[in-house]
Amino acid sequence: MNLFNGRWLLEHRPPQEMINLQYHSGTNPIPNLIRLKPSWLFVLCVMVVSNVGAWQMKQAPLMTPWAALVDTNNPLPEYPRPQLVRTNWLNFNGLWQFQAGATNDPVPTGQTLSGQILVPFPMESAISGVMQYYAFSWYRRTFTVPSDWSGQRIILHLDAVDWQSTVYVNGQKVGVHKGGYDPFSYDITPYLTGSGAQELILQVYSPEDNGGQPRGKQTLYPGGIMYTSSSGIWQPAWLEPVDASGISGLRIIPDVDNSQVRLTVNCYATSGVTVVATVLSNGVAINTGTGSPQTELDIPVPNPNLWSPENPFLYDLQISVIHNGATNDSVTSYFGMRKISISVVNGVPKIFLNNQAYFGIGPLDQGFWPDGIYTAPTDAALEYDLQMEKAFGFNAVRKHIKVERQRWYYWADTLGILVWQDMPSCSSYTGNPSPPAVDPLDFIAELSAMVTNHWNSPAIIMWDLFNEGQGEAGSGNGVGQTNTAYLVSLVKTLDPSRLVNQASGGSYFGVGDVLDYHSYPDPGDPTSATQAPVDGEFGGIAWHVTGHLWNPAQAGTSYLLASSLDNFASLYDGYINEAINFKSPANGGL
Repeated sequence: MNLFNGRWLLEHRPPQEMINLQYHSGTNPIPNLIRLKPSWLFVLCVMVVSNVGAWQMKQAPLMTPWAALVDTNNPLPEYPRPQLVRTNWLNFNGLWQFQAGATNDPVPTGQTLSGQILVPFPMESAISGVMQYYAFSWYRRTFTVPSDWSGQRIILHLDAVDWQSTVYVNGQKVGVHKGGYDPFSYDITPYLTGSGAQELILQVYSPEDNGGQPRGKQTLYPGGIMYTSSSGIWQPAWLEPVDASGISGLRIIPDVDNSQVRLTVNCYATSGVTVVATVLSNGVAINTGTGSPQTELDIPVPNPNLWSPENPFLYDLQISVIHNGATNDSVTSYFGMRKISISVVNGVPKIFLNNQAYFGIGPLDQGFWPDGIYTAPTDAALEYDLQMEKAFGFNAVRKHIKVERQRWYYWADTLGILVWQDMPSCSSYTGNPSPPAVDPLDFIAELSAMVTNHWNSPAIIMWDLFNEGQGEAGSGNGVGQTNTAYLVSLVKTLDPSRLVNQASGGSYFGVGDVLDYHSYPDPGDPTSATQAPVDGEFGGIAWHVTGHLWNPAQAGTSYLLASSLDNFASLYDGYINEAINFKSPANGGL
């Protein structure tokens, strides 16, 4: 099978049930578990909470082996931001106080809340210990800032809260954030009092189906191809000290054609600040660039070792900020020398990786866990999903209408798999004949945040704006949505280094880099002279495994129900071969 061609296949749509296959490797006593849908089976921690009753993990209809490995005193202890790493930080994951709320609740400053929740697992999940949805809720905890952080700015990070959060520190309102998939942070230094215990409170509002916000496949009425909602804090919460002139963000653009990396270092202050950045290969310094913050540095990378799924080589970065002659901040990062583009071959536009036509194939990865819902129980579980996708022979994955936490992209970068990144859709597959209106400005803000928060990952090669018309202008439930052509232009302006997909499976307006069809169960054969034709979804084969169904009585059949694993494999091989045939000159030469 020639993988180096220009046709892309991403399959398949899952029905309701989640299938779990256990694999044992060697002498490893812990079973590895891959979660697949039936269509292709796809530091330092400081915690202070009051004893408000014994917390206990709930039991979902399905639990993964990793749930038993969750350390409730220090869950997800890995540094949460692999492409901008500092040595000092506090992990705020763990048990917080929690209780349901209402619209006009007073802020419960200084009060002990009625329950507990394990952060950062969404309240609907079994691992959270709550396993219940509340439209309004309160989170509370106390913390102490280490004494050796004195003189630095104290930054609170919340990597994702679904959907609206209001943050209070020591009874003072710090800010309000809307958006369930993007990280945000606050400089809480002015709100701290002395050197003792500090109080942190979050009020969360999560409308789910009752709002027009991006929510992907979350719903309060799970069934079919829609799944349990994930409200509240569902990605890491943490604290770090940063110098007043420290680094606030990075923009890393690999320039394969010119053998260089284009690096912009953004800082909280710029006056009198110098940035020094060194590129390393296998620990050996290659080149160093020096310049000003907020200004692009072009650092040569001679004879670049190009990143690809077959060779996921990553260069390291060491970046320092010098202010008035003193080094006030240092971070590490990484990047891959990778180029993605469109070129025409025999009259057909094709996707090129590193200036070579590339044939990609992968699963529709929806990122739902039976025990953690949106949040994988451990980092090892997160990694294992991608390991198994590669083990199945895939070189690509479509992250389906969900945005993952940063470490998922780190593993994609490290293991080597190409990512089509979907924007979570609004009003997804709703049965409501009059769905809530989509707020176009909010959609633009959340779409822009997705791009700018993940644009340094070499694994991500394409941004998918819509899926099957859900929440899109011109569709039955696209009330109030901004037009597709404008959004394609917006994303292309933000990130011209990647491809932009107007819509996977429609609606189509002739804009963007690809024409992405969905066809079930057989693959389709789209044609275009101006966009690269791709098959975003096909297949939909279900295979029911006893003991691995969420609800056997409701297990779906998808488009085809396999009678056995051998039958499943036979059906799959047939569809893949059918798709491969579309590459022949007689079938359009795709």
